[in-house]
Amino acid sequence: MFAFGTLLALSLAAGGVGADESVSFKAMPTGAMSKIGYYAPQRLTLSATKPATIKKEPEGLTSPLYGVLATKGSGGAVFHVIVDEPDGKPARLFVDSNGNGDLTDDGEATWKGVPQKDRGGVERTMYNGGGNIKLGDKDKAFDAHLAMYRFDKNDPARAAQKDLLLYYRDYATLGEVKLGDKTYKAMLSDESASGDFRGADVSGDGEKKKGSGVQLMIDVNGNGKFDSRGESYDVREAFNINGAVYELKDLSADGTSFKIAKSDKKVAEILPPPDHSVGKKITAFEAKMMDGKSVKFPGDYKGKVVMLDFWATWCGPCMGEMPNVAANYQKYHDKGFEILGITFDNKDA
Repeated sequence: MFAFGTLLALSLAAGGVGADESVSFKAMPTGAMSKIGYYAPQRLTLSATKPATIKKEPEGLTSPLYGVLATKGSGGAVFHVIVDEPDGKPARLFVDSNGNGDLTDDGEATWKGVPQKDRGGVERTMYNGGGNIKLGDKDKAFDAHLAMYRFDKNDPARAAQKDLLLYYRDYATLGEVKLGDKTYKAMLSDESASGDFRGADVSGDGEKKKGSGVQLMIDVNGNGKFDSRGESYDVREAFNINGAVYELKDLSADGTSFKIAKSDKKVAEILPPPDHSVGKKITAFEAKMMDGKSVKFPGDYKGKVVMLDFWATWCGPCMGEMPNVAANYQKYHDKGFEILGITFDNKDA
């Protein structure tokens, strides 16, 4: 850590959880990504060979590529995808929304070309959009949106991705859970877009351990967001909130119902990060500078305008921005502007 001058020199659940408590969530067909704030792209390999499970395809296809989503619907429904990419014409996307093998009786998928230049200045076209699939039981099926995108197949810099369609979940289920005497907003996120909110079996140990692919997200600090640290829990693992450990039971495949039970497992509580959104106070801290001296923030900077700069030498954008950071420090330092840089190069930073 350094002062910048040094660098320049160098439930709906009723009641508390005692016995198992039943929770009901509502399906959220689209818009989940913007609420969760991130996505995990899934890879679908496209092929010019039409799967035998496709019963009917749209007319007028000229250069179709076919794929089968890993996402499964009720009763094991299979969802097919066709991307038609004729030379010199806009590409089209077709999604077998109802999983019946007929790609002519589904809702229209969106597929928009976005021109962009590659590193050599050549114009390429990336496509993005998506389509809906049917999830849930047949008697209460709901539309679930999958966002999709594809890089220009002719881009030499992305040759390894020329046969790939990338997609991610934009659906979820949401509601409230009551833990102890507090009620929290919550969501179930099908991270791997599997179509089954129960998730895959958790296996492995330590760093090799794989998650189930489905997360229960709880707004523990009540700031209206779901942080990936301290507010996101694997549905097949026990979790600790406010010192109490819980587990999910009887989770339905469509993610609309489950039970929360007290658990006797030993699980450490992971707190969400401090709320440093606009208007909030930065957490006070004390640390060692590069010259060995201690610095206290914000105590040592009263009356100053301070920029906290988190950076690392392995971060290309960080290093690229350094000349601008240095120039502004020199320009405004005499007017009370300070920069406190925190590097992630150090172990346990």
